Amino acid sequence: MHLNHYPKTGIQQESMLRSLLLKYLAYWPLFLILLTVFAAGAFLYLRYTIPVYELKATIIIKDERKGQDESKMVESLDVFDSKKIVENEMEVIKSQTLAQEVVKNLRLYAPIEEEGKFVDHSAYTNSPIQIAARQPEAIVATVDKVYFTFVGGKQQVIINHVAYPLKQWVNTPYGVLKFTPNPMYQPSADVQPIYFSLLPVTSVADGIVQGLDVVASNKLSTVVNISLKDEVPQRGKAILNELIAAYNRSTLADKNVLATNTLAFVDDRLRYVTHDLDSIEQKLQHFKTQNNIVDIDAQGSLYLHSVGDNDQKITSINMQLAMLDEVENYVLGKGGQGGIVPSTFGYTDPQLSDLVQKLYNTELEYERIKRIAPENNPMLISVTNQIEKIKPSILENIENERKGLEAGRGNLAVTNSKYNSMLSTIPEKERQLLEITRQQSIKNNIYTFLLQKREEAAISYASAVSNSRLVDDAQASMLPVSPNKLMIYIFAVALAFGAGIGYVTIKESLNPNIENRAEVEQYTNIPILTELVGSKSKVPIVISENNRTLIAEQFRQLRTLLAYLNINSRKKKVLITSTISGEGKSFVAVNLAMSLGLANKRVVLVDLDLRRPALANVFNMANADGISDYLREEKEIEAIIKRTDINPNVFLIPSGPIAINPSELLLSNKIQELITYLEGVFDCIIIDTPPVSFVTDAIILSPLCDATLYVLREGVTPKMLVQKLDNNTSTKSLKNVAIVFNGVKGSGINKYSTGYIYGHGYIDDKKSKQKQKKLVRY
Repeated sequence: MHLNHYPKTGIQQESMLRSLLLKYLAYWPLFLILLTVFAAGAFLYLRYTIPVYELKATIIIKDERKGQDESKMVESLDVFDSKKIVENEMEVIKSQTLAQEVVKNLRLYAPIEEEGKFVDHSAYTNSPIQIAARQPEAIVATVDKVYFTFVGGKQQVIINHVAYPLKQWVNTPYGVLKFTPNPMYQPSADVQPIYFSLLPVTSVADGIVQGLDVVASNKLSTVVNISLKDEVPQRGKAILNELIAAYNRSTLADKNVLATNTLAFVDDRLRYVTHDLDSIEQKLQHFKTQNNIVDIDAQGSLYLHSVGDNDQKITSINMQLAMLDEVENYVLGKGGQGGIVPSTFGYTDPQLSDLVQKLYNTELEYERIKRIAPENNPMLISVTNQIEKIKPSILENIENERKGLEAGRGNLAVTNSKYNSMLSTIPEKERQLLEITRQQSIKNNIYTFLLQKREEAAISYASAVSNSRLVDDAQASMLPVSPNKLMIYIFAVALAFGAGIGYVTIKESLNPNIENRAEVEQYTNIPILTELVGSKSKVPIVISENNRTLIAEQFRQLRTLLAYLNINSRKKKVLITSTISGEGKSFVAVNLAMSLGLANKRVVLVDLDLRRPALANVFNMANADGISDYLREEKEIEAIIKRTDINPNVFLIPSGPIAINPSELLLSNKIQELITYLEGVFDCIIIDTPPVSFVTDAIILSPLCDATLYVLREGVTPKMLVQKLDNNTSTKSLKNVAIVFNGVKGSGINKYSTGYIYGHGYIDDKKSKQKQKKLVRY
């Protein structure tokens, strides 16, 4: 019957998971200490960590791709309106330029802190004053911890025993500063020392940009969510609101630049036309006064009217051609930069006006992106490509329009030549009068046209609205978002268990000796017959008739398990060995013999450890007249068999005097004669041999036996030797071998002493002739 098919009992029935659990449970005090330490650390962390709140705001941006349009009334008034792209505007909101404007407007470059016992925290609402620098851009070095006090009655700030008044620019060692009352001041009963610092605007703006989160609610929406985390909800709210206000101001400024340039151009043209018109009117007045002209002939009036109409048309065509030239120069002359488009005013072709306006909007978008993005930015390259595609369309349209206008002007010139020939009959003075009147009419029309455009530009400038609309202003979360108490405590518990498991794992991995049954099963295929727990008893014999301790019961169990090694009335020889000294093979041999004796079995315990015998000392017997005497043919078999005083069924054959050549003695035929004799007298024969790692005694004796108990001991047997058991030639020659795992004590804090130790230092050298050592402990 193979041992692997034997029913598992006791610890052998534990699952791998339970073994692993028990392994770590043995260290429960360590885990308890670690849990206490890490929980205390988490508590202190939460106690002195400043909570952080999340601020959120929402705006809507007009995006030409997503159908966000203003009303027709607003669109008609805002002639310079340009739609935005949400993704571009999100980058503008996160730009360094806007962040620096927020820092300067809110004076965040001069933070005021309140000193705490362990951690300083912001005094944004606890400080009675705010601090402003006259030149914030000049702050380059950090001024750390400038302590001050505020004297409310005198409205003064005292720094280094120097008093400074409020609401005035004053010279201080830290620059020109102004101290103003804090509108958000909330007096606190617990007054702590407060101080301020001066930080570079760019570094503070970098902090805002890094903590700012700007995302669209979804891909199809123009709603943008802006969030920021801050230790002070009031400060975070002010930052978000000021950021949105700065963004709106920047979009309005872009629109007003175009309107301002247009107004300047129209005003300049009006001054020029007004001057010409005044000159013509004075000339007309002088001509009439000089020539006493009151009325004009009806026929002359008719011709004059026709010629005037044609001349007006020619002038209009000339103006349109001039406008086309200006547009062409604008398209060819601009290097991708935005500017005014004066030549499109009054031009009737909507296609050309739309193309020019689109070019202007695209170039304006190019300038805006260029301020916040590098030249190789994909968005900047995309806008540049759009500009290059629009220009050819404009130039082609201009060329087509120019050809048509020039053809029309030629036709009008031919018609006018006919009218002029007719007018040649009109008196010279009347003709001169008509010419002056015609010039006056043309200048009047131009003047009226420019006045109209100036009013349109002024209305657009006054009615300019932002491209975004506020949905929700900044609101702070009700509870801090950081630190998360639950997550911190969970992390502390996980860290405590991780540290404990890591400590145990590393400790056991660095241990060169076997620590548990799982390691034995991992390193060798030799079956484990049973496990023996460690005993605190200092006596070598742990089993007796009335003894019901765990170790005694396990030896009774081992007695039963011998049947699974086919030990019976016919096969009764059991050899006991181990890997090295100190594993308790003699202890196992003695107590197994006592267990069999309690079962009314006649047992003989043969001490064939001829180098370091120990069994005689266990039974308080002399080591004389033993195996070595018999093998040297100095004693007969009957003379070396001795009954023990502890149990009448247990007999001992001591090793006798230590021999010089024990291996040669064991090769004698007398060993076989001895075992044959013992088989006929006793029910069971237990042979204690030396460890197999040092000598070959057990290998020599194993063929004479029916089974081999190979003793391994927790914490003593080296892992390296256990790993070699399956491939070791000496071990393979052992007959019907099974492992007895001895000294199982449980790892960790709760481990206990085995109660016995086989003497260490087992070697076959000159010291073997010395007197055998007594057992130190059992």
